[in-house]
Amino acid sequence: MLDEIADFCLAALAKTDIHTIDITGGAPELNRNFRRLVERARALDRHVIDRCNLSVLLLPSQADLAEFLASHRVEIIASLPAYRAGQTDAQREEGIFEKSIEALKLLNKLGYGRSGSGLALNLVYNPVGAFLPPKQEALEAQFRKELRTRYDIEFNRLYTVTNMPISRFLEFLMESGNYDAYMERLATAFNPAAAAGIMCRSMISVGWDGTLYDCVLQSDAYAAGQGRHAAPYSRL
Repeated sequence: MLDEIADFCLAALAKTDIHTIDITGGAPELNRNFRRLVERARALDRHVIDRCNLSVLLLPSQADLAEFLASHRVEIIASLPAYRAGQTDAQREEGIFEKSIEALKLLNKLGYGRSGSGLALNLVYNPVGAFLPPKQEALEAQFRKELRTRYDIEFNRLYTVTNMPISRFLEFLMESGNYDAYMERLATAFNPAAAAGIMCRSMISVGWDGTLYDCVLQSDAYAAGQGRHAAPYSRL
């Protein structure tokens, strides 16, 4: 994110009652505006979420990052494909699971995921392949048992995410011949009652270049020139 876009976002935040700023990207912590966004948002008493890939916490250049997040009471949401190394490394790359466990232990040491600390550490699971995730409550219980028993790691919640048939996953479905079967699974599992809670109904996403869109899944369409820019809204 460019400096001026961060400025626009902070100016707009100060003039609205938006209660949560959710910072995401491959490793948003490496952007030079990340800490400024966190500090200013917290000074405005807004809740801040960091979509963290965990391994960034272990970089020598980010040695103080975990402490920074804890001191500003930033909620951490981190993806963990599995509670075993083989499955996680197969989805990501070799050694990622070990780094993730080390980072989770570091966060636990600072109070993240611990009862009563107020430092939220939530995990995200999405399946690898043309199938839907298990029931969230059951999978959360399994993750909690395995991570606690194997590594003495605690976390607050685990969220399961259903893969949308778009982008690279859509290409995978088409190339593997799983498209029709997967779409049928999605249709069969559709729950109208869940529609009220989807984040795209109440969020505004700001791209790195200031483009506004109402859902991260729409970013490709808006990148083609259909979106609006954040700058005018910072002057409201």
